[in-house]
Amino acid sequence: MNLQQLCLDTVTIARNAGLYIRNEQKLFKQSEIETKGMHDFVTYVDKSSEQYIIEHLSKLLPESTFLAEESASISESSDVMWIIDPLDGTTNFIHGLPLYSVSIALYHANKIVLGVIYEPNTDECFYAWKGGGAWLNNNRITVSKTVSISDSLLATGFPYYDYQHLDAFMEFLKFTVLQTRGLRRLGSAALDMAWVACGRFEGFYEYGLRPWDIAAGACIVKEAGGIVTDFNNTSEFLFGKEVIASNGFIHDQLCNEIQDYFFRGKTMKLK
Repeated sequence: MNLQQLCLDTVTIARNAGLYIRNEQKLFKQSEIETKGMHDFVTYVDKSSEQYIIEHLSKLLPESTFLAEESASISESSDVMWIIDPLDGTTNFIHGLPLYSVSIALYHANKIVLGVIYEPNTDECFYAWKGGGAWLNNNRITVSKTVSISDSLLATGFPYYDYQHLDAFMEFLKFTVLQTRGLRRLGSAALDMAWVACGRFEGFYEYGLRPWDIAAGACIVKEAGGIVTDFNNTSEFLFGKEVIASNGFIHDQLCNEIQDYFFRGKTMKLK
């Protein structure tokens, strides 16, 4: 399996899907939204872009299976599996906001070996393959060298269906307000992780996520020199519905703080 060539071919597929999405946004109507659940939406654009991606990835690896947000659902034990989010940031898309992405990862022998994230409005394509480093539009990228949370800019995503940790989440927001340079919420977990990989953010955390939200980003962050774990600082993040991605330097501290708030009931007293 030539991962480099597979990655470059996947970049082309992601770019084509992204350009289709961007063009459709100009024509999109609010009446064309379908609701999967509270705060969880899907459009014909999600579905048609996913169909395009699956069709073309199938030609690259005919033996592969798919785990995709809008259609396919298969076993986690598949040996060669594409993990796809055809439009990460659907809410941004339907409201005309310019931050959303196409996210594609390849999962082989229980490891993520390839990741591609494309944001069509900025024409930024982040990609990586195992052992090949991380890239942004043909330029090598690495995580930031910031060593303290107090000097860090973090990213997160708000819970939209799983509210079991909402109180802890809100308490941790207080911590980020008081103890970091700030917190951003883009609305696309894939882009949050890509921006950690290129050094724009020092760290990203979120719970209630699906594999297609984070698989590609995890590969890119790792190849850029960062670390990706679950909240317990283990590697069980892909199917565990929670993730911390960081530049590595702040990772242990970020994990410890999140564990304090989410698992030990710590609260932040406002000064």
